[in-house]
Amino acid sequence: MGALASLRESRVVFVGGKGGVGKTSTAGALGVLAANRGKRCLVVSTDPAHSLGDLFDREIGDRITGLTAGLWGLEIDPDAQARRHVDAVTEHMKQLAAPEMHKELERQMHMARHSPGAAEAALLERIASIILSAEDEYDLLIFDTAPTGHTLRLLSLPEAMAAWTDGLLAHNKRSEELGKVLKHLTPGQGRADVPTPFDDPQEDPFEGMDRRTRRIAETLLERRRLFHRARRVITDAATTSFVFVLTPERLPILETARAVQALREFSIPVRGAIVNRVIPADADGSFLARRREREERYLQEIDSTLTGLDTVRVPMFAEDIQGLPSLDALAALLEEQGL
Repeated sequence: MGALASLRESRVVFVGGKGGVGKTSTAGALGVLAANRGKRCLVVSTDPAHSLGDLFDREIGDRITGLTAGLWGLEIDPDAQARRHVDAVTEHMKQLAAPEMHKELERQMHMARHSPGAAEAALLERIASIILSAEDEYDLLIFDTAPTGHTLRLLSLPEAMAAWTDGLLAHNKRSEELGKVLKHLTPGQGRADVPTPFDDPQEDPFEGMDRRTRRIAETLLERRRLFHRARRVITDAATTSFVFVLTPERLPILETARAVQALREFSIPVRGAIVNRVIPADADGSFLARRREREERYLQEIDSTLTGLDTVRVPMFAEDIQGLPSLDALAALLEEQGL
């Protein structure tokens, strides 16, 4: 059994790749295939330029929507998620902080909303929550991710999630008491997936803090633990798989090779790649013959560049993939390939 066939046993599947190579169609078809096998599956789009609803020819949006028997869809808006996240955190922190801190807190949180990575950080928190809460509701989660660079930043954020707390708590006279918590929440001070003394149930990391400070610290630590648990799931090869989609062209090949290496450095289990839109063997005409010659060189390059990575080839369809009939056809083709 090839590595891609092991997707059948995964509980979480990330579908990634360069923009425009057919990630959403692949994610949707994998969802249809899982539903046809009797699984309860949720397909989640994290790309700001959502096309999951277009693929299934229905409105989805930021709510779980039924697509067909056993299959649901969800489109997360990263910017809206960031706004909701920052607003919720602001209100929560205002309840915990001293009144004289409120003005500074609002200023810091306004800056956080527009800071680089804010939308990605909020998106990661939503993804982590979905992964950890969906186990009893769904047999399979499929994440249709944004283009590769965005996805790599998304997967590297657990260590950096709480960086904004430095500026916020610097103005709090109790910040020294929170120092031992912050040093495990700040980039460069410790990895979010490495156990710390605060994971020891026999110890009270908040001993000596007053009630308000303790509640702030508990909130920060709980968020850290959320990402710690989610990261464990994402890096568990028995649970999670990452599959790349690419087309037989120069730029997608180069980007995929870089992304595979980067994900492996993050210990993300990469199962293989789906080479999409390969010219069918029975396509005729001199123009297509020339295109096929060039494509064959790229296919050979894929085999040599992605050596050791299981790959399958999906032919180009005569028409756009949209709606359940064409998704069923793509799902059947993927099944024939051993997925």
